This record gives sequence, C-alpha cells and structure tokens, in this order.
Amino acid sequence: MPPLDHAGIYPADFEASLRFYRDGLGLQVLFDVVLDTDVEPLLGVVTHHLRTLFLGNPDDPTTGRIELLDLGTGGVAHELAPVGLPRRGLFLISFVVPVEPTLARLAEMGLGGPPRKTPTGRDTWAATVVDPDGTVVELLDRPVSFG
Repeated sequence: MPPLDHAGIYPADFEASLRFYRDGLGLQVLFDVVLDTDVEPLLGVVTHHLRTLFLGNPDDPTTGRIELLDLGTGGVAHELAPVGLPRRGLFLISFVVPVEPTLARLAEMGLGGPPRKTPTGRDTWAATVVDPDGTVVELLDRPVSFG
C-alpha cells in the first residue's frame, strides 16, 4: 500500500488554520511559498498566485503531512456544511499526539471546541476536536493497531 504523502486543505481563514495545526497540534512548518502560477490544469480553478504551506515532522519525511492552500483569486465555491460532522470529501484527519496535553493547549488557545473523548485502552485515549473549517481532527495517544 502506498504511504500517504499529504492531505490538502483550502481553509476559509488561512491564519486560523495555521495557528490550529502549528501552534495547537504542534506540527512544524516544512515549506511556505507563494507561487505565481495557474493551477487550473491540476485543480480545475484559475489562479494567478498560490500560497502553499506544508506542515509535518521534519525528522520523519515518510509521515503524512498537511498542506494549507491559499488559491488567491481562484474561484472555489464556499458551500456550508455542518461543522464537526462527517460530510462528503475530507472530513477527518488523525494525528498521534499526547492527547491530554494537546487538548489542554487547544483549550488555552480557544481552538478545537469541546472535545469528544473515549478510552482506547489502559491509560490511552482518543479524542476529536474541530479545526477552524469544521474538519474533524482525531487525536490518538498511539497509532491505530489492526491486529
């Protein structure tokens, strides 16, 4: 099975999403650039300038990363969807982080909303919070095991 390279997010508020993923979850900025380009052949919308910012773990380039995209003048529809509930398209991103300290940090920052929590084993938890665009973000104390 091929590894996940990255998941792309086109946030309504770029800086709020950057704050959530970088300052709240602790991901590090790997790449941040503004390109003078038209991505219509790739994404189907006309652009003149595009900001692409990758977040992840610089010590492990094989782990999945998050890309925040600002399409500038690109014409992407802003459809409303229920916040924090499954919807068509990307609705959940899962990270392995220390759950309790991460929830505390997000609460201090006023981000993520009220968490939903469930025990996953002895002294381990899973929790979900919501990013600034309403995407469910799952926090796990350890990777999911299938065995």
